[in-house]
Amino acid sequence: MAPEPFKVSITDAEIADLRERLRRTRWPEPEPVDDWSQGVPLAYAQELCRSWAEDYDFGFAARLNAFPQYRDTIDGLGIHFLHVRSPEPDAFPLVLTHGWPGSVLEFLEILGPLTDPRAHGGDPADAFHVVAPSLPGYGWSDKPPTTGWNVTRIARAWDTLMVSLGYERYGAQGGDWGSAVSGALGEVAPERVAGVHLNLGSVAAGTFDDPTPGELANLEAEKEFQRTGRGYSAIQSTRPQTLGYGLTDSPAGQATWIAEKFWAWTDNNGHPEDALSRQTILDEISVYWFTASATSSARLYWESFANFRDTVTAPSGLSVYPRDITRPSRREAELRFTDLRWFEELPRGGHFAALEQPESLVGQVRGFFRLFR
Repeated sequence: MAPEPFKVSITDAEIADLRERLRRTRWPEPEPVDDWSQGVPLAYAQELCRSWAEDYDFGFAARLNAFPQYRDTIDGLGIHFLHVRSPEPDAFPLVLTHGWPGSVLEFLEILGPLTDPRAHGGDPADAFHVVAPSLPGYGWSDKPPTTGWNVTRIARAWDTLMVSLGYERYGAQGGDWGSAVSGALGEVAPERVAGVHLNLGSVAAGTFDDPTPGELANLEAEKEFQRTGRGYSAIQSTRPQTLGYGLTDSPAGQATWIAEKFWAWTDNNGHPEDALSRQTILDEISVYWFTASATSSARLYWESFANFRDTVTAPSGLSVYPRDITRPSRREAELRFTDLRWFEELPRGGHFAALEQPESLVGQVRGFFRLFR
């Protein structure tokens, strides 16, 4: 099948249903602590949901629709993707992959600078043709009806998509699950993938007998994350179906499940809105709500969580943001990325680099892929 043009559509009836559900939320009692250690505080949960029902402009669909979008059937599954061609004839093809709890919305601020650097104060020699698919079970891609859609299968689907669009040589970039899929792309299509750039380098910490102060700090952060931050992935990787009933039925449940990650994983001063606007947070939450993808997105953890740190042999680049989930040293990263060509530690930013530090991420992507043009 040829790709079919696609537009995101949210109906008035869907918005009215969301608002009614939010107004009828049955809230729990307040937390008996004065911080986020037990999860999203009740006061913030109520304010976020009030804003979603009363103030939010639901403009994310229009912002997405400003870019060319398509759907195509790949390996029997409908895949949604943005395809933004550069005006520069020698632009380099690049596939961007998001993660959880993200979506292709993450990339809207970087699409212009990547595809048309001349118009954004950059060098036209750095231009990319950008393809940004929604992961299977996420956003406007189909929900897999059978098991087997792990990161390797997704990588093969992405390669099929890129070749179908006429790209015989290209680069891959991603964070979160996008880092795993991008790394797998280099393994399934090494003859076509010129290089892989990641803004999450999940590696094993504490592997050296002579750890540096930075590596010791990374190890302590990893231990703390194991102690207090792994609950979401334990549930999503073992019981995604059970979790999905509550999140698919309750917008307050879906909102707080995601908002907690924007607190925990961004470079903030104690509140998620220090790093991202409320509009941005609600945009991302809205994607999951209106596509009813809480369950299907969580299933990727069930399929592939054990393979998140598979070895990457493709030429690789890693940009480490200081408030990301893991922050490896170069030598730690080299244990997983066996051909590491680029490694930089950035001064600001967290897990959602394209949202938090778009200019920085664009600079990192441009710099890495200059090595392969």
